Amino acid sequence: MAGNEVLGFEEYVRTRQEALLRSARRLVPDPVDAQDLLQTALARTYGRWDGIADKSLADAYLRRVMINTRTEWWRSRKLEEVPTEQLPDASVDDGSEQRADRALLMDVLKVLAPKQRSVVVLRHWEQMSTEETAAALGMSTGTVKSTLHRALARLRQELESRELDAQALARTDRGRERCAA
Repeated sequence: MAGNEVLGFEEYVRTRQEALLRSARRLVPDPVDAQDLLQTALARTYGRWDGIADKSLADAYLRRVMINTRTEWWRSRKLEEVPTEQLPDASVDDGSEQRADRALLMDVLKVLAPKQRSVVVLRHWEQMSTEETAAALGMSTGTVKSTLHRALARLRQELESRELDAQALARTDRGRERCAA
């Protein structure tokens, strides 16, 4: 690998490290595992860096390497059962509430216009700065701010509306139960 390619890779890692680490943290729950995942993906990408013709797609390439690496780790994990005399008393959170919240959020995001959805996802999901979001979407920072403000207001309105609908449905169900009894 040529010296300028090494410098190019080092510069890329230096500038994109935080964003890539955020992506790794979304893939694995443990922060230390996320750092290991990113380091492994960077090591694998380093050997193929000169093969990436369009360096503007390097983030996507590296994220795919992280996903593939995480999948390899998951498949190679050892599932060891440890027999015990007594079952633990502690209950285990099954994550169903988090999945329900995520499903609701994904459903509510559908009410937004594509431009608004893009701004919300980049700012809050990808945790990009206003300036990074503006650059990624080809907008001014003022447009990003105003679009985000309107999108969040629309999301709040939609969530409140759905909550009111759910409350009305619950009241109707209670009324039916009283009539049936």
